[in-house]
Amino acid sequence: METIRMLSTLGLMGAMRSLSSAHEAATGVRIDADFAPTLALLKRLRDGEAADLVILTREGLDEMIGEGRVVSGNAADLARSFVGIAVRAGQAHPDIATACALRDTLLAARSVAYSRLGASGVYFAQLVVRMGIAAQINAKATIVEQGFTAERLVTGEADLAVQQISELKQVEGIEVVGPVPHDLQTPAVFSAGRMANAEHAEAADRLLRYLASPEVIPVLRQSGLEP
Repeated sequence: METIRMLSTLGLMGAMRSLSSAHEAATGVRIDADFAPTLALLKRLRDGEAADLVILTREGLDEMIGEGRVVSGNAADLARSFVGIAVRAGQAHPDIATACALRDTLLAARSVAYSRLGASGVYFAQLVVRMGIAAQINAKATIVEQGFTAERLVTGEADLAVQQISELKQVEGIEVVGPVPHDLQTPAVFSAGRMANAEHAEAADRLLRYLASPEVIPVLRQSGLEP
């Protein structure tokens, strides 16, 4: 069986579980997928790691196209993702409906878990600076190097977890309160492209067309992404 190597941002992990098996059943091509934050993937690609297809933030993909690592011809935007807040299952849902309410909720939390390398973590670090509460939040923050911030809710290390909603939804035993108010954030756009030195270029192009097709929209929505 032909196998294609895919490196993808964590935001697509939930959707790719079912999409991979559907594509494999239809084409007979296996997808060997590895998931990590975009910044970590960019470093690995620049260090020479091989892949056939990559899914990154649009900015990350544009960097790879600019460096000649990804072909530009068939690169495609797959989904938009909003940053959300989660609590442990069964906990009261705090008010995050407005900037003011979110600020109070963050300050009241014992600890807030956010990611150092993910797009959501970069955004959140800037958000608390804009809100003027960076010192207070970071003094008690639970910083996650890579992986899912909501796992820190389950272990009791944090009261609130911040990450892309599609990533929060990967963790059992938590509840997504909702998105950070939309006027405070710009959605991340996750985009796919084929590597210029792809070993399985034709199969990678076929997978790319499938991921950009209307038939995958229900699966993206279910996983917390917006087409």
